[in-house]
Amino acid sequence: MKNTRRSFIKNVATGAAAVSFGGILPGFSPKSYGNILGANERIKVASMGVNSRGLAVASNFARQENCEVLYISDVDSRAAEKCIATVEPIQKKRPKAAPDFRKALDDKNLDALIVTAPDHWHAPAAILACKAGKHVYLEKPCSHNPNEGELVVAAAKKYNRVIQMGNQRRSWPNVVAALKELQAGVIGRPYFAKTWYTNNRESIGKGKEVPVPAWLNYELWQGPAPRQPYRDNLIHYNWHWFWNWGTGESLNNGTHMVDLARWGLGVDYPTRVTSAGGRYRYQDDWQTPDTQVITLEFNNKTSMVWEGRSCNGRTIEGNSAGVMFYGENGSLLIESGNSYIIYDLQNKVVKEVKNDMEIDARNVADPAQELDAFHIRNFFDGIRQGAKVNSDILSGHQSTLLMQLGNIALRTGHTLNINPENGHIINDNEAMKLWSREYQPGWEPKI
Repeated sequence: MKNTRRSFIKNVATGAAAVSFGGILPGFSPKSYGNILGANERIKVASMGVNSRGLAVASNFARQENCEVLYISDVDSRAAEKCIATVEPIQKKRPKAAPDFRKALDDKNLDALIVTAPDHWHAPAAILACKAGKHVYLEKPCSHNPNEGELVVAAAKKYNRVIQMGNQRRSWPNVVAALKELQAGVIGRPYFAKTWYTNNRESIGKGKEVPVPAWLNYELWQGPAPRQPYRDNLIHYNWHWFWNWGTGESLNNGTHMVDLARWGLGVDYPTRVTSAGGRYRYQDDWQTPDTQVITLEFNNKTSMVWEGRSCNGRTIEGNSAGVMFYGENGSLLIESGNSYIIYDLQNKVVKEVKNDMEIDARNVADPAQELDAFHIRNFFDGIRQGAKVNSDILSGHQSTLLMQLGNIALRTGHTLNINPENGHIINDNEAMKLWSREYQPGWEPKI
């Protein structure tokens, strides 16, 4: 029987090619052939920071076709072991432990790094990954401060890497449909957007300085951040509320909805930013605001507001998180899940598109696994096909910056005037002190 190119490819796929060539090719085992097949399609990733949200994201990647979680990296040995044990049965292959993610970056077979570590590590880790030739799936916020955001944008460009920020609603089908209707004029010109997040977080108390637990590499956990003593109310989640490592509720949850507002209003950088708020509910170690309102104005005669309430979960428009667009002919509400409602000026419901998948916006680990898979697969398309990712790093930086400017306005206590061309603060030396940060010597991010 004549051996055509098609039959040859079929033989390779069935393993018969080994016989045709007189045995296994040098250096390859039978198992290796399975790795060769589709090797250009299979994306191998390392997951950095796998407690809570990181565990959910790593598991979601493992569930995707033609993806292998090759490494699990965490400074908490318990979290790493749990994640490895969770991922292994999903993908039928055990990931390798790499306590220091930088070791994983040395592997030439690695395609991408997932960054779900604390905020102070986001940009520095992404930059290191780009320099190592890896693509990056970067949980929001993309940076701890504006200067880092610009650095990671520059790194992606310099090293020609794909970076997808984890503001997953950019890939949720009904949310995308809502924004298309908005931009098509369903409520006329939208000129104002109100966004919010509410929760009932408890006090974190007054922490005590205690010895670092045996399961934790606290030196590597702090990484780029200036060193502070270990305290018993910091790790794992409460670092969000300390400026040295976290960015507060505004960037923890506000980034998601403000990103949609920015998309819907068709804006990039603001002209003016104000903010009010503080730590009002409890007297404890929590440094960032638990109650905050950020107002942003833009040069196309639009504005948006974010309201954050960490310690009073009363909903707005029936949702713990959401964005409402107000326009000339009505309003459009994007709810906390994959749903939206359109109203006319008399508050009559014109159209309602409901959730088709379960969402829990207050679930800190995994609020929308199935929906988030759309975002992951879009990231893969960016790597494999050069497709435009739904939340490229420039767009991610622009949305992150809005919340960072809000925090700077709050911390300085005055209005910020902004250059709408690049988002930079104008003529304000006090505010510019917060544009960047101090780093632990030797840990400064560089591209």
